[in-house]
Amino acid sequence: MSDKFQDKYRIPSSRLSNWDYGCNAIYFVTICTAHRECYFGNIVKMQNVETQDFASLPPKMELSEIGKIAHHYWIEIPNHFPFVELGEFVVMPNHIHGVIIIDKPNGKAVGDATVETQNFASLPPRQNNVNTFGPQSQNLASIIRGYKTGVKKYATLNMIDFAWQSRFHDHVIRNDGSFQHISGYIQNNPSNWADGKLYVP
Repeated sequence: MSDKFQDKYRIPSSRLSNWDYGCNAIYFVTICTAHRECYFGNIVKMQNVETQDFASLPPKMELSEIGKIAHHYWIEIPNHFPFVELGEFVVMPNHIHGVIIIDKPNGKAVGDATVETQNFASLPPRQNNVNTFGPQSQNLASIIRGYKTGVKKYATLNMIDFAWQSRFHDHVIRNDGSFQHISGYIQNNPSNWADGKLYVP
């Protein structure tokens, strides 16, 4: 097996417990709300205006206010972590699925230009930001931590009932077949909501 995927992203050759989550790779991430509460909205059936048929259109995620913020802040991730590219993602009623691509120049830390930010998205950045944590603050955990903090802070400031599950699930995408399969899974998640493991009636 090649030691690179698409000549860019390292494929792990050892157990994931020894994997460097700050290295260039493609990650499939799932982040859940606390107790799988459906804070982000609901899946609704779409009606075809011409035929009045509900079956001809796929279901759609109807976002709540905090769901819209979760969606917007996800798109904002590369603005706070310039070495990140985003693949497919979807905000579901009680979780988020997304593909995060870490793509640092030569696979190395970006330097002081990249700062682990707890003041995420529209919240004002700290002044005189200096990355005192080095590469440790440029890994997958810091990206997700910054994102989750931003969404939670918005909810708190706007008195919206909301909480995250404390951890998140990740999977290293190792080849193009897996990448395509996971991307399709994310795209089809609203249609398959009732059959998913995270479904809450």
